[in-house]
Amino acid sequence: VQLQASGGGLVQAGGSLRLSCDASGRTLDYYHMAWFRQAPGKEREFVAYISQAGISTTHYADFVKGRFTISRDNAKNAVYLQMNSLKPEDTAVYYCAADRYIYSTYDEWYEYDYWGQGTQVTVSS
Repeated sequence: VQLQASGGGLVQAGGSLRLSCDASGRTLDYYHMAWFRQAPGKEREFVAYISQAGISTTHYADFVKGRFTISRDNAKNAVYLQMNSLKPEDTAVYYCAADRYIYSTYDEWYEYDYWGQGTQVTVSS
């Protein structure tokens, strides 16, 4: 499966952005999906997770709970990350990730074999 992330940009603190992860090659219905982010000089960190279509259990990193929402649109073969109340510390490159199987835990980057190219989110204060 090929993933294409988009929707990043420059926004003021308190603003909103919606990231998209469009897939081609295979349907995402059977894939676990997640968003990770990486700020300059920092390690890649988990942001949000959604399980396969039809179940769609979600989990979030504590620092985005109540502000970000992950969702999937099976008809469009896409996953989204709605980001509200953005803070300067949310500035990072955001990556979508996918895998058919999660063997250990959904919040570790090494669980995912397929990655989008990343989209830059910059939040100004």
